[in-house]
Amino acid sequence: MLYSLLAYFVFFGTFLYAIGFVGNIGLTNSIDGNPQMPAVPALLINGSLVLLFFLQQTSMSSPAFKRMRIKFIPTPIDRSTSVLATSLFLLLLMWQWQPIGGVVWKITNETIKTTLLIIYLAGWVIVFITTFLVNHFDLFGLRQSWLNFRKKTSERLPLPLALFYRLVRNPLYIGFLICFWTASTMTVVHLSFAMLATLYIMTVIQLEQKGININYGERRVRRPQSAVRRSP
Repeated sequence: MLYSLLAYFVFFGTFLYAIGFVGNIGLTNSIDGNPQMPAVPALLINGSLVLLFFLQQTSMSSPAFKRMRIKFIPTPIDRSTSVLATSLFLLLLMWQWQPIGGVVWKITNETIKTTLLIIYLAGWVIVFITTFLVNHFDLFGLRQSWLNFRKKTSERLPLPLALFYRLVRNPLYIGFLICFWTASTMTVVHLSFAMLATLYIMTVIQLEQKGININYGERRVRRPQSAVRRSP
């Protein structure tokens, strides 16, 4: 239980730092900070960091890798371990990120800049709310360790169809895309990051949909109460 709490608080700190990092809010070392080295080595470092993070995400979600790691990691903290690994790799990416300059677009109108900032923060709000729609504490491993602490069995939860899920199939990723692309100042490296992240998200959506179809199927998807037709 303590391990899961530690993993959760590391994630939460990483989440808050990422808001400032991607949005260039209150941080000196942000995605569009001042260049510290020539463009070519900076691009190589950034590309390696992004690739390393994507490989970590892909491997941790792989069923084969999961079957291998649960031989060494107790099942109740498997999800927390994935959350902790993701947070640490993301912290590494933000810590070693190398800005390179080169402005693609820059908006100076204060009204538009404020509007874009509100949209950017709204993207993170969508991400955060969506985690609760799919059960926030299960997604980040706390539910599994808590049930184990109480000597209870953890079962797979049904999929949600409420709020954002009434409008789009993957609101979590929609929120991330809003965050990555909403910028009053877009540099070359920021644009490259947004494009790579978008490509990765499009790929992950297809893989996750296959997993959902296998694990749930249409009949096991939870329907919102208002959408259930009640018999007279």
